[in-house]
Amino acid sequence: MAGDDGTTGSPPPDGPAGSPGSPPPDGTTVLRRALRRQRARVAAGVALLCTHQAAEALVPVAIGVVIDRAVATGSTRAFLLSLAGLAVLFTVLALAWRFGARNAYAAVEHEAHLTRVELAGRALDPRGLHGGPRRGELLSIAASDAELSALVVRACGLAAAAVTALLVAAIALLVIDLPVGAGVLAGVPLLVWGLQRLAPLLTRRGAAQQAALAGATASAVDLVAGLRVLRGIGAQHHAARRYATASRNALDATLRAATAKGLHLGLVTTVNGLFLAVVAAVAGWRALHGHLTIGELVAVVGLAQFAAEPVQTLGFCVQLLAAAKASAGRVAGVLEAPSLDPGGESPAPPPAATRLSLDDVGHGSLRGLTLHVDAGEVVGVLCPPTDADALVRLLTGQVPRGDYRGTVRIDGVPMETLELDAVRGVLLVEQHDPALFAGSLRANLVAAGDDDRLRRALAAAGAEDVLTAHPDGLDHRLTERGANLSGGQRQRVALARALATDPPLLVLHEPTTSVDAVTEALVAEGLTARRGAGPRGTLLITSSPALLRAAHRVVVLDGGRVSAEGSHEELAAMRPEYRQAVLR
Repeated sequence: MAGDDGTTGSPPPDGPAGSPGSPPPDGTTVLRRALRRQRARVAAGVALLCTHQAAEALVPVAIGVVIDRAVATGSTRAFLLSLAGLAVLFTVLALAWRFGARNAYAAVEHEAHLTRVELAGRALDPRGLHGGPRRGELLSIAASDAELSALVVRACGLAAAAVTALLVAAIALLVIDLPVGAGVLAGVPLLVWGLQRLAPLLTRRGAAQQAALAGATASAVDLVAGLRVLRGIGAQHHAARRYATASRNALDATLRAATAKGLHLGLVTTVNGLFLAVVAAVAGWRALHGHLTIGELVAVVGLAQFAAEPVQTLGFCVQLLAAAKASAGRVAGVLEAPSLDPGGESPAPPPAATRLSLDDVGHGSLRGLTLHVDAGEVVGVLCPPTDADALVRLLTGQVPRGDYRGTVRIDGVPMETLELDAVRGVLLVEQHDPALFAGSLRANLVAAGDDDRLRRALAAAGAEDVLTAHPDGLDHRLTERGANLSGGQRQRVALARALATDPPLLVLHEPTTSVDAVTEALVAEGLTARRGAGPRGTLLITSSPALLRAAHRVVVLDGGRVSAEGSHEELAAMRPEYRQAVLR
């Protein structure tokens, strides 16, 4: 509902979201939609590829005609005309392939692009994903499965071209010799039907392979993202073993999928060879008995040999469709994933005296929590980490309405009844782990306004040293996740971004855990100076004595509910457990 990094997204443009407990999507909708969206390119590609295959099927027939009409008769005129005809045939063949393949590949790449954009939009959907994949899995789906699911476009084009080639070859064989042509017409469908029987196995193996690869990618992303923490607690070797296990599982799944593909390819090659041998033997026997001329024998053997290629192509299409169907199911799993919170329909309410209120809220470790934040008030919350995490999840919209009790109100209106844009326009939650991106410092602050406004926000967050330490100032380039900054600098830049955005209601979760005490005092002073008056409300979930001292009021949670409330000085004087938890 309300994001922590200012990102925005849009709901998936096609199809409704799924619902919890529904069967896994089979991806058929994704495949059909791909063909529908690329129908113009697919139609052009199919027409040209079918023309190419028809022309290629006619090559053995043309050579047979040249032998009977020109070579056997010794006619120079017929020979020259035959050469001219072959030149025209090969020209059509080459041009049809060139432009047909171009349309086919363009359709695949355009569809893959559209799918990636949809996946990105779904990942950034402010409604969130219920039971969605981990970041690494989502990366694998967007990078690999989007491309593989689009191969249905290529498979359909190749299959249509292969069927055209077989039809032209069969008709030519029927014209040349009825028994041989009838045998080919009867045999090819049986071969294709038999090879199709392996498609479910290929689909299952392909789906298992993609899932295992996504799991390995997710483990790698988690390992890299948390490497500093893992090194700090000495758990990097355990994490590396977990990744090695995930990678081994991916290798095993890949080998099983490759075994199935190899079996399928071997069967296709063997069956093709046997089929060609039978056709050639029958045609040779009929030629020996005078039923076929030399030219017709060459044409029949050439057509039989050519027919092996489209049969292999159809076998390849079975593999493509199996891979596309497996990946389309994973794509559909993201696009059709139910939203955490569909949002309401009410617009943003006018500012109220109480900006945020929680009434008897229960979720996770929270047990009947009641608190409020008034306009112009900075409220500190001291609580166990489990309570803090539950409160942050609730306020960021990561909890469906049915998974918590009580009421969360923004300006007196229940949060679930407000439009998502209305909530995001009022409430900003800056989580403990700052989300910074590769780009300039200015781009990471993402606030409207001039540079002076950004510099004032950096000063209030105690982050002026990030400017002064680099000659490029606001143009200083940050690496991915701000890795070229210290932990304290990343936290302060994220805080500056929140202050520059200046939301009516701001929630900060432990914004200074990596900051030294002197800088922390400056941050507390700058924070209250910017947020401690006017219509704004601020909620600080922290154990920092400097921030709690700067708050107008401190709320202490114990057992998921309010156990004490007052100023920092009052609580420190009256409650020994507060002094023990806060004073350093």
